[in-house]
Amino acid sequence: MGRRAPELAEALYRNARKPVLAWRLFKHLVSSPSSSPSLRSWTAISRILARARMLPEIRELHHHLLLLCPRETACSALTALTQATASSAPLDEALSLFRSLRTHFSSSPPPVRLYNSLLESSLKGSRPDLVEVLYKDMLLSGVLPEIYTFNLLMSSLSDSGRLDDARLLFDKMAVKGCRPNEFSFGILIHGYRRAGLSMQGMELLNMMGNFGCIPNQVIYNTLVSGFCTEGRTGEAERLVERMREQGLFPDVVTFNSRMSALCKVGKVLEAYKIFKDMKDGNLLGLPRPNLVTYNVMLDGLCKGSMMKEAEDLVKVMKGDALFGKLETYNIWLSGLVRCGRLLEARGVLEEMTREGVRLNTYSYNIMIHGLCKEGLISDARSLMTLMRNRGIKPDTVSYSTMLQGYCIKRKVFEASQVLCEMLSSECLPNTFTCNILLQSLWKEGKTTEAERFLQKMNEKGYGIDKVSYNTAINGLCKNGELDKAMEIVDEMWQHRISTLSELGNVFPVTIDGIDNVQKWFPDVRSYSSIINELCKAGRFDEAKRKFIEMMEKDVAPDEIIYETFIYGFCKHGKLSSALKVLRDMEKRFCSSSARPYNLLIQCMVRKKRFDQISILMNEMQEREITPDVFTYNSLIDALCEESKEGEAILLLQEMLQKGIMPNISSFSLLVRAFCKVGNFEAARQSFENGLNICEQKDGLYSLMCTELCFYRKLSEAKEVLKNAIEKGIDIEDASYKYLIEELCKENKVNDAQHLLNSMLSRGYIFDPATFMPVIDSLGNSGSKHEIDRLSEAMMNMAYKYNELSSNISHHHRSRQGLRTQAIAVQKKETNKLQLKGDESLRSDWRTILHRDDGSGIAMKVLKQVQRGWGQGSIPRQKPQEGQFYEDWLDAI
Repeated sequence: MGRRAPELAEALYRNARKPVLAWRLFKHLVSSPSSSPSLRSWTAISRILARARMLPEIRELHHHLLLLCPRETACSALTALTQATASSAPLDEALSLFRSLRTHFSSSPPPVRLYNSLLESSLKGSRPDLVEVLYKDMLLSGVLPEIYTFNLLMSSLSDSGRLDDARLLFDKMAVKGCRPNEFSFGILIHGYRRAGLSMQGMELLNMMGNFGCIPNQVIYNTLVSGFCTEGRTGEAERLVERMREQGLFPDVVTFNSRMSALCKVGKVLEAYKIFKDMKDGNLLGLPRPNLVTYNVMLDGLCKGSMMKEAEDLVKVMKGDALFGKLETYNIWLSGLVRCGRLLEARGVLEEMTREGVRLNTYSYNIMIHGLCKEGLISDARSLMTLMRNRGIKPDTVSYSTMLQGYCIKRKVFEASQVLCEMLSSECLPNTFTCNILLQSLWKEGKTTEAERFLQKMNEKGYGIDKVSYNTAINGLCKNGELDKAMEIVDEMWQHRISTLSELGNVFPVTIDGIDNVQKWFPDVRSYSSIINELCKAGRFDEAKRKFIEMMEKDVAPDEIIYETFIYGFCKHGKLSSALKVLRDMEKRFCSSSARPYNLLIQCMVRKKRFDQISILMNEMQEREITPDVFTYNSLIDALCEESKEGEAILLLQEMLQKGIMPNISSFSLLVRAFCKVGNFEAARQSFENGLNICEQKDGLYSLMCTELCFYRKLSEAKEVLKNAIEKGIDIEDASYKYLIEELCKENKVNDAQHLLNSMLSRGYIFDPATFMPVIDSLGNSGSKHEIDRLSEAMMNMAYKYNELSSNISHHHRSRQGLRTQAIAVQKKETNKLQLKGDESLRSDWRTILHRDDGSGIAMKVLKQVQRGWGQGSIPRQKPQEGQFYEDWLDAI
């Protein structure tokens, strides 16, 4: 029997890759009266079952262990099973075993290594609440923590944002007989870096020598990245020099960290300079860039909208055979989609297929997100079908993106279809999916449904996360329930429970011991929603109290909170209060953002405090805050208000000299100012300059046309619109409709008719209501043949316009203008019943038009439906949205 125990352990280890066989072997031997497995055998089978995640077998083994004698062996074996389960199996299973161990062997404290394993698993499972409970149990059991234990605890506190507590624990290590090592310092330094407190991390770096620790490359790279992120490039450079002095030469990881950090804070040009220096590394003694460097730079250029430089970099990477990896393709694909260049993104997808790069779910999700963002939901659906045909199953992100697209367009029926399809594909919604539906409910003002949906989320165990809470708080604020939102925040602090009971549906989620529930407390977003609404309502005293409450609760206000106060005070004309907030903001942040200054300058323009603007501009210069295009636009606006158009032109030239590209607003201000004083030649020159610089040519043409119409320069406006039509440029509805209507009022029907015919001949799709002033005017002159022709064209246009509008998001539809057939999203297949109905409708109108006996009956009827066409279609019966919202509740 003494020989069989070691043999059993060896047999189990030999079959470790065959866990089912190993378990059968163990069960057979353990049931034999002549067999007595050793502790090593119990440990072996525990590890095998845990690694295979065979939970029923683990529970059966647990039952055997509780019956095992002697008790000392049972305790050790159960400890080994718990530790193996904590390392490999679900955390909840390990916690169940741990409770059993503490219950049945309460007199035997668990070893510190078991506590460490459980602590480590809790961290990996994002369960900081368990870490605190386990540590308290450890102290109560009299188990002394190790350095590794303290490192785990500090990591948990750091991840939870409790840096002060982590530092306090660090300072107590020596009292507990543990000396911090380099990992201890690294954990805290990483926490400070992530919190934007790299200077405190630097203090720890300077302390390391006192504890006999030498900073390594990772710690230096962490701080270099932190200083770059915080805009302290000088500190970063000095730290790099310190590395060199200590014999640690900055490697490619150091430079990649610097570049990545700079790109994340929008300093892409500085990162690009480092990149170019690295490419000349042999001359400057710098490390050569690797694939990660190129990917970081490409990602930074794309996110910084420096697409010309990004395209050049792609060419270089392809030339150097560095553009073949999936990750690189996905970065480039994401960059193109982000800039709305969907046709080029589609070309990249085709190139990936040609080059044998297998697209993954993320690749398709990038494209699906881009299409949904542009309102091209049907195209996104088609891409999802192609994705399935290629053997790639859409995931939760794919379906959630589609849901979000339909919800934004307020297409509740289609959103419900996607949700049902998601469930039928065995792709379960997660909290992110539920939050999308929740946001849609709040956005639509469906407060009751949103409350019930929250309750359903909790009942079904989806987990109400911080986004859910903030969505609810923001939704209440936006729907006039500001006081109720504040009550929720108060209760979250007061009862220290996860609750949304103040919504009227009492379903508090209480934290009890180590149940699988996460505690959520109000964060900066929660307070931002409340403070924003308080400021909008002019309730500044209450907003200030909420701000003080944030500080007392250790919720650090961010720059957005300060900017909210500044905007609120400016909106209500409280300029002096806004300036005080700016001063406080300057003390707390080393921000280089021009946003708060822009808000103040805009307020000064409205209040005509032009003398104070120059003072603020000087202050920006002293603080080395670079004015942006919005700053200059505010200054141009101020000069135009003072009738100093000449100085405004000089300011525009200064922008160009400083490399700040004017936008459409820059030229719009000048065009309006010159038109206002009757200097139409200068307005035309500003308009033409804008066409040469700005990409939004459609907006400039719309503006120029509208301004000329307003000041009764109809001939000039007609030439502007005619020029836009000839160049195939899209114009907003209001501009061309206004011009054609005014031409008809001035009895210039031929000019209006000529514009209509030009738009038709060029293949434009536009609001069919545009025909009505011309048809009315022609009716007065008795031109029946021309009326019939234009009416027929109007019927055709109504169909095309409706078809196009259905593919454009609600947001863009309000700005819908001329659209050429070349860029229109055409539906290749239309529902036959709907098509038949539309054709029937058009035929009926043709019959009425051709039956017109001159009495104008047809024209009157057309006017009655004119508004319906202008909004997209003649009204049809809509499905009941309430039923779909009920379906959402049932679906999750």
